[in-house]
Amino acid sequence: MKSLLFLVLISVCWAEPHPDNSSLEHERIVHIQAENGPRLLVVAEQTKIFSHRGGNITLPCKFYHEHTSTAGSGTHKIRVKWTKLTYDYLKELDVFVAMGHHRKSYGSYHGRVFLRESSENDASLIITNIMLEDYGRYKCEVIEGLEDDTAVVTLNLEGVVFPYSPRLGRYNLNFHEAQRACMEQDSVIASFDQLYDAWRSGLDWCNAGWLSDGSVQYPITKPREPCGGKNTVPGVRNYGFWDKEKSRYDVFCFTSNFNGRFYYLIHPIKLTYDEAVQACLKDGAQIAKVGQIFAAWKLLGYDRCDAGWLADGSVRYPISRPRKRCSPSEAAVRFVGFPDKKHKLYGVYCFRAYN
Repeated sequence: MKSLLFLVLISVCWAEPHPDNSSLEHERIVHIQAENGPRLLVVAEQTKIFSHRGGNITLPCKFYHEHTSTAGSGTHKIRVKWTKLTYDYLKELDVFVAMGHHRKSYGSYHGRVFLRESSENDASLIITNIMLEDYGRYKCEVIEGLEDDTAVVTLNLEGVVFPYSPRLGRYNLNFHEAQRACMEQDSVIASFDQLYDAWRSGLDWCNAGWLSDGSVQYPITKPREPCGGKNTVPGVRNYGFWDKEKSRYDVFCFTSNFNGRFYYLIHPIKLTYDEAVQACLKDGAQIAKVGQIFAAWKLLGYDRCDAGWLADGSVRYPISRPRKRCSPSEAAVRFVGFPDKKHKLYGVYCFRAYN
């Protein structure tokens, strides 16, 4: 019945005007495009791309017409728009737009994004000098006249997730304070996917922490009574979504490799916190941040049994090769605590950025 109705409609639309209608001032002819006409298709050859901070990558995207071998019909200008999808899926952040000779990049992407344009149907996006904040899902949208289609590509970053709480102690950060705490330690607040990957790699932490989508979760690989019960299944435990202003938890941060040198400063004596800061400055560096010690440990295999000051006032040391007196049971960044800055004496970890 539907096919018959469609044929009748087509015949009516294409019928020649009847002689009795010759007195009409205007004759109208309605054209209906057949169902098997050209249809715009947008394709991503890879849906996941892996990179690291400071690197350059290409997010693949090409467009075709389903029933032709050409990239475009030639009757309309092609508009290419790249956006970044947010975690609530209700907002999209503009990244890059191109139409004809017009090009525009947005926000932190300004000057870092370009179309590859290796062929007339190539809408792939090049991102240079990758930042931690670039992690996430990107949408490639191609528009030609009334036709449009999209493809989604995920940009993953090599890095490490680490739990963080401030000097004030456990569960003292609202969501916005958690974001700032991560930024101050050369990192960003981690996503659920990043925490899940870290859990699969063995991260076990009993304190609940904020994630970038506003949820509060924690990873358990060894079930035990204080962490949900010893008979529960290992996994990432979800506390749900909480008030970002009033609720207070720890936070899970994510960092990647760095463009610089992380090192333990060889010094003739142990130092107070202020002395440690000055010692790094005198050596042409800065006191290292928590994200930098985790990146050096996880990504470079840095191993040192000496406890040292870090920028947030904590004292830690990284162990990649477990041994007696130096984290005998597991590889980890060992946490000594937040000692008295004025009276306690330790070594110091420094970071010197490369120009």
